[in-house]
Amino acid sequence: MKITKKIKNILSTALIVTMMGSMLTGCSAGSKAEAASVLNFGATNFSDSLDPSALPNAAWCVSRYGIGEALFRFDDQMEADYYLCDDYSVNDEHTEWTFHIREGVKFSNGKELTASAVVDSIEYMYKQEKSGKGSTAPSQYMVYDSIKADDEARTVTIKTSKAYADLTKALAHPFFSILDMESDLASKPIGTGPYAIDKYDTGVSIAMNANEHYWKEDVPYEKLNVIFIEDSTTKAMALQNGDVDVVENINTANDLKTLKDSDDFNVSETVGVRIGFAYINQKGILKNDDLRQAILTAIDDDTLCKVTVGGLYDAGASVLPSTLDYGSDKLKDETPYDEEKANKILDDANIVDTDGDGYRELDGKNIELNFLTYDSRNLPDFAEGVASQLEKIGVKVNVKKTDADTEWNMLVSGEYDLLNTNWMTVQDGDPYGYLDNWYGKSNANYCGYQNDEYDKIYEALSTEMDEEKRKDMIQELQQILIDDSAVMVHGYYKSNMSSDKSVAGANISVADYYWISTAIKPAE
Repeated sequence: MKITKKIKNILSTALIVTMMGSMLTGCSAGSKAEAASVLNFGATNFSDSLDPSALPNAAWCVSRYGIGEALFRFDDQMEADYYLCDDYSVNDEHTEWTFHIREGVKFSNGKELTASAVVDSIEYMYKQEKSGKGSTAPSQYMVYDSIKADDEARTVTIKTSKAYADLTKALAHPFFSILDMESDLASKPIGTGPYAIDKYDTGVSIAMNANEHYWKEDVPYEKLNVIFIEDSTTKAMALQNGDVDVVENINTANDLKTLKDSDDFNVSETVGVRIGFAYINQKGILKNDDLRQAILTAIDDDTLCKVTVGGLYDAGASVLPSTLDYGSDKLKDETPYDEEKANKILDDANIVDTDGDGYRELDGKNIELNFLTYDSRNLPDFAEGVASQLEKIGVKVNVKKTDADTEWNMLVSGEYDLLNTNWMTVQDGDPYGYLDNWYGKSNANYCGYQNDEYDKIYEALSTEMDEEKRKDMIQELQQILIDDSAVMVHGYYKSNMSSDKSVAGANISVADYYWISTAIKPAE
């Protein structure tokens, strides 16, 4: 497969502009003598801002691009390992946690990482959430009464009013990446990661240099260019043509197979903990129970997963992937695909087509759903597939594709009927924060779902420390969502990362927070 001249010119231009920007600024101070030259990384642009408080995607980008690091880091079993913290203690009530900050760590600008700097970074996230200046909600994972720094002892003490089974997992989340609060967070945040931003060309690329102060080990590349490529096929072509060395998440099945079948590329793939799903806005027309049930019954998930997206997802009905041990084998799917049954549900509810235009009406108006999507992990393919299948039962769906930031803002403001996204379901090693999406009293419940029994169990889950009891409660919560037709589950995603043979260590992690790291280095 050859890259077209037009695409090649676009990519080459972006790359040249990025590299020239780095050379013109003369930022060679971040290089190490033993480092190789340049790594070019092709990625979807998930956020135009890098301020982790502005948008959840921005926080993820800070972690993924090797800019910022947290006190802890997840391994592939989603257990939290020590990182910027090298020791901690907790009282018997699990309400007072004291974290020791690793010595010898500096921000990429040379400033020492102190306990006060850690506190300032964490407090900033909560201040932004409270003021409404950002849409990131760190309180989804941790709520504290007080947080104090002791710079002499190099400790941070967090006190909470409720017990947390394991606060280290919450603090491994990208929301808690530690950044220098005096830096330009939107376009040039300064962290402790292996690479530091030189120039950010919004929506095009990020030119980065090796962090000469990196605490952990030598940084393999002098320069790193993150080049934004939205289309998956274009991304694969760029890798094949040599415009980039590594790409994340090729989500076109044929392109991925081509790379797997070639001896020139490495493909790392994992069936992780991601789910593709659509929020169902129950503040509008979809508050109607019969309409939601019929819609989910009319969707052929197996065909969407196996054919429409070429097997890049596994089908399922629960909001947690079957790879997680939360009773998926005991759950009952209340809306298995049955087009005839979907039609009957609507007919029995008198949701019918009275004017003969082919579309059903509710409350005297044609049903016309607004489905928002964005270009990530086959989400537009699912949206178009759903629209096509619902057309068969007389439900019109208008698919609107936008960018990730706009979609998130429209989710928060409720400007949608259906809106699909791709979530990591155990973002802090536990699904509690993810299940907050449907908790009636949560600020993160953007879909307006309300079920008193769900809320009761969810509140009890927050204080339950017994692991087996927690599993049973999480299973109950999933079944309630299924019974209420509360979520449109697309399927469970298989993450991947592909690289040229000249690169070693470009492996996708289960956590999916960590793309660029010192593990990626020139092949020997």
